[in-house]
Amino acid sequence: MVSSDPLTRSKAIQRRTGRTFHAATRFLPERARHPTYVLYAFFRSVDEVVDDPDPPSKSDRRGELERIRRVALGERSTDDPVLGAFQELRARHEIPEREVEEFISAMERDVDTARYDTYGDLEAYLRGSSVAVAYMMLSVMGSDDPGTRPPAKALGEAFQLTNFLRDVREDVRKYDRIYLPRSTLERHGVTEEEVRNLEFTPGFAGAMRELLRRTEELYREGVSGIEYLPVDCQFPVLLAAVLYAEHHRLIRDREYDVLSERPTLTIQRRVRVVLRTWWHWRRRNDPVSAFEAASALPSMDSTIDRTPEDRLLDLV
Repeated sequence: MVSSDPLTRSKAIQRRTGRTFHAATRFLPERARHPTYVLYAFFRSVDEVVDDPDPPSKSDRRGELERIRRVALGERSTDDPVLGAFQELRARHEIPEREVEEFISAMERDVDTARYDTYGDLEAYLRGSSVAVAYMMLSVMGSDDPGTRPPAKALGEAFQLTNFLRDVREDVRKYDRIYLPRSTLERHGVTEEEVRNLEFTPGFAGAMRELLRRTEELYREGVSGIEYLPVDCQFPVLLAAVLYAEHHRLIRDREYDVLSERPTLTIQRRVRVVLRTWWHWRRRNDPVSAFEAASALPSMDSTIDRTPEDRLLDLV
């Protein structure tokens, strides 16, 4: 059991830096909620090594990531409360060493890589930066059904891609990183210089539309596996999917311009999404149809039974 001080610290880190994920985490049962706080704090600790606004040398950052890797795998001790809590959690929940290795390797890639030529290159990065996270979450939720892994992979990729699409401006300005694949940008006539200069063009809008659609296919694939998760974890995972996908509504409302300003969910909007998702979940008790009814994604099924109450909730 993680002691209260590291747990309190981990929860505070998630509340401060991951407000969308925090909103969904609060609905997990305690047995999974507390480990999730620790997981998130560990991920942020590693992120901060590569996202330091005044970074040390590349070799120093690689050395720090190697130190964290060894601590996380129990190969050395630490007095860092977050890393110590993760070390304990990994052993207790039998998180595979491979997933820790994959995650750290992806962060090492961030030290050296700031561009991705193809979507396949980006997928290789996502294996560590988001899919490994999804697999670790399966461990803490107590899901041992092998059928949950492909949907978890898809949903992990979808969450990360939504972050990339939302954060183009921030990634360029703070870290000189562009996660949108060059091949996609070039297909729409967008140059790297235009993105670096935050120049919004019709071509950039077209690239965003394409990547949004691709991401939304992953959401649907991922949501299809929620029914195989432990019952007490199904609604929180559904809620996380609806909350992250809500950024797509903001992006479309801005006509795909994420370069002049970062789309951000307000507290009021997050609360409305929680209420809307809960309503559809209680009515349908089916993750797929509840997601279709509650999420910002264009509906796949025009025959879905929508009551006047449903349509009223769509307005909020």
